Amino acid sequence: MTRTGRENTIILRARTVLPVSRPPLDNGAVAITGGRISAVGPWQRLASRGDDCVDLGEVILLPGMINAHCHLDYTHMAGEIAAPRTFTGWLKLITANKSGWLYSDFAASWITGAKMLLRNGTTTVGDVEMVPDLLPEVWTATPLRVISCLEMTGVIRRRPPAEILGEAETKIESLPRSRCATGFSPHAPYSTAPGLLRLTAAAARRRRCPMVTHLAESDEEFDMFTHGRGELFEWLTKNGRDMADCGLGTPVQHYERHGALNKNVLAVHANCLGPGDADLLSRRKVSVAHCPRSHSYFNRPPFPLAELTRAGVNVCLGTDSLASVHQVRKKPAELDMFAELRQFAEAFPALAPRTVLQMATVNGARALGLAGKVGELSARAYADLIAIPFTGATREAYEGVLAHRGLVAASMIAGEWAIRP
Repeated sequence: MTRTGRENTIILRARTVLPVSRPPLDNGAVAITGGRISAVGPWQRLASRGDDCVDLGEVILLPGMINAHCHLDYTHMAGEIAAPRTFTGWLKLITANKSGWLYSDFAASWITGAKMLLRNGTTTVGDVEMVPDLLPEVWTATPLRVISCLEMTGVIRRRPPAEILGEAETKIESLPRSRCATGFSPHAPYSTAPGLLRLTAAAARRRRCPMVTHLAESDEEFDMFTHGRGELFEWLTKNGRDMADCGLGTPVQHYERHGALNKNVLAVHANCLGPGDADLLSRRKVSVAHCPRSHSYFNRPPFPLAELTRAGVNVCLGTDSLASVHQVRKKPAELDMFAELRQFAEAFPALAPRTVLQMATVNGARALGLAGKVGELSARAYADLIAIPFTGATREAYEGVLAHRGLVAASMIAGEWAIRP
């Protein structure tokens, strides 16, 4: 605060300012007041408005990356699970791997993952919390803006759906209000009972919070629901799952039957769609999170981007977990949205760099219910931004972002330095 009682305004100057929501600015600046952006424009126009000015130099100043889907508590599983022949085989391996972990293992893994995201340019992450007891302690260990969606299953243990949801709601209500927020995550159609899907979808609508769910991820899931057959169907049958909901239509149609498709829903993966599924997702205003490196790890068929975008579905990007990312030449894998951008751009070379970056910024913000608040540099948005080294021409800024490798030069969240320049 100044002596007059008004809040300080900080001016950040950069060689290139890339708002994403508008064209890039050469020799641009961002004004920040009270943790929010108050103006974006040419340096010459904004320089005199600040109480403090910081010249970031030869960088691109842009919104922090929005990682729409992650499992931070799996970070230390990097390299522990070789890519199996089938998705069901991977499920068996990760289930066995998790069974030997203690609370302290999950906590350390979560914190390591958060540190990775921060140094690699993420400022907001939509995280699936398999161990809700980690909250709120792990929130205090990171400056990240975390949307923690509490994972729920229950098809094998057959606990009453109302009991499972009640526990999640009790946990959510016990958490302090902060820069972090909460949501629900009914894990997937094969692991979540229909009754729990219905109740959770209704609760997410009532609370106006995100509901994140893995949907239409694999051919095996598609076969299980559409045809009532396949390896996943057989494995879950042997484990006591009630399979009466199988053989009735695609996984997307399964969610529609149970009222689990609406604008609060973020469908993760959506790799295997039947006729009309993309249009159905669009009509229900469901967003889709694609995780490019995880997609490559499982050697999936091409992601149906054209089908989804033609239908008008909001598609964003996430990292998924390091339990499903290839190690490169024995180099430890990192949670890194820039690596996801590169992988995605390689898979879809015809896409404009601006379109690719939007998927990791404004599209992710929309998917997590934060449109206009994060993922762009605009007046009244949170001052969540990053700087990356750049000496090219401003007209090449989008290409410069996609080419970036290494740590960010600076990171700010809610107007506070998370990584100082």
